[in-house]
Amino acid sequence: MDELRGSQRRYLRSLANRLRPLVQVGRQGVTDTVVKAMNDALDAHELVKVKFVERKDEKEALAEAIAEATGSHQVGMVGHTALFYRQQKDEAKRKIDLAGR
Repeated sequence: MDELRGSQRRYLRSLANRLRPLVQVGRQGVTDTVVKAMNDALDAHELVKVKFVERKDEKEALAEAIAEATGSHQVGMVGHTALFYRQQKDEAKRKIDLAGR
């Protein structure tokens, strides 16, 4: 998927208001386990919140590393929680439609 437009990011952030963090990044940072958990969560939900429990001063770099490792887009960050989106490859399983946004 190409880069997200501002209106698409805004829409995704509005959808995320009701979500709880599914993945937590702790003292170890972005490990293989975190990347696997993110990939599984993105495949299932498309839109995932990540909570930075430790290493909060490095959250921007860690969020960038997560986005790169999972092939997702970082949609936003509020406090110590980041939001990521990756479109489901299987059209029948897609839950979020960004067309026309």
